[in-house]
Amino acid sequence: MDDEAMIARGRRAVTGATPPGRSGGRLADEVYDTLLGQLMSLRIEPGSRVTIDVLARELGVSQTPIRDALNRMEAEGLVVRVPHAGYRIPPQITRHRFEDMLEVRLLLEPAAARRSAERATSEQVAGLRRMLEEMAELEGGSGPTAYGAFGLRDAAFHDLVALSAENQVIREALARLHSHVHLFRLHHDTQVTHLAMAEHEEVVAAIAARDPDAAAYAMRRHILRSGERFRRLFDEIEDAAGMAVEA
Repeated sequence: MDDEAMIARGRRAVTGATPPGRSGGRLADEVYDTLLGQLMSLRIEPGSRVTIDVLARELGVSQTPIRDALNRMEAEGLVVRVPHAGYRIPPQITRHRFEDMLEVRLLLEPAAARRSAERATSEQVAGLRRMLEEMAELEGGSGPTAYGAFGLRDAAFHDLVALSAENQVIREALARLHSHVHLFRLHHDTQVTHLAMAEHEEVVAAIAARDPDAAAYAMRRHILRSGERFRRLFDEIEDAAGMAVEA
């Protein structure tokens, strides 16, 4: 599977969509998915400018779906509108913002995993297992595009846990964080994907066993370990910046 196929597959995992057509109300969703995939794969770099007319030419669509998609992304904090200059991709998240997101995830996601162990249907458990299988395929890909596709599938995994918990408020709150988008944009690190896979398997095993305590514990441990991994990335970024200043 090539990189473009993997990123498309990852996008469909998040949206739950099949490949959309080129007409009707689905077109804005298709544009949104495409731009999200480019953000995740760093094909659109942090701080870069994005204009409606350029995107319309590149994607071969009218300006209306581009505008709709960018408005949605602005509301979600994924792009920033610049008066008279289109949009800009925001810079990478700060360490402070990262710590705030981690705190919220620790409050919400273990609770979601606990409820998932109590409420998930057999079809939803099977869906979580299928996601793990597809993430294993993506894990073997190389380059930032494959890494971005893995990040989107990672987001879809956490979303399905929240969905199966049958708590829409938790699910919506986690979706608004867009934590996976921001975190996977930080740096291409294959260790992140490898270690996350084993932790996800522990979460699914506990949900499948209908063990709420074990599911909550596995999810909490996963988020804490993920936090440790991404903290190291912040350390590397800050060390590199310090060396550049000294030079």
